Amino acid sequence: MAATRALQALEKAKVPHRVHEYDMPADEEGTSYGEAVARAIGADPARVYKTLVAEVDRDPVVAVVPVGEALSMKALAKARRGKRAQMADPADAERLTGYVVGGISPFGQRRRLPVVVDDSLADHATVFVSGGRRGIQVEIAPEDLMRLTGAAAAPIAG
Repeated sequence: MAATRALQALEKAKVPHRVHEYDMPADEEGTSYGEAVARAIGADPARVYKTLVAEVDRDPVVAVVPVGEALSMKALAKARRGKRAQMADPADAERLTGYVVGGISPFGQRRRLPVVVDDSLADHATVFVSGGRRGIQVEIAPEDLMRLTGAAAAPIAG
């Protein structure tokens, strides 16, 4: 397995984590990509989080929410003390993070962006997030994810 920038960042910071590789899930009607990933790695979907890039008052921000939930733009704007939030254009998300959509990790991004995680993260001993490439998930303690990314927690899923 080639090390991604996300995995390199975790190693450099000496953060305990486990890497889970999986084959790309086939499109399954009625199942989101994130839920298919959860099934592929044998994890409860409530513990698998997606990394999204949004903008609050035109400033980029990373949001980390459970794969089975939507990101609440209103809640994200409130968490960042802004007025308006919207999803970033996929090309902008890739340019800012250095990752391909579907493989965006909260770790090792090209440009360090503010991170807001859904407060449900604290409900779990470990969670799964992208390892910086489709086919790789990283299992990590929520407090380590927050510490390494400088994340704030808020109720942003909904």
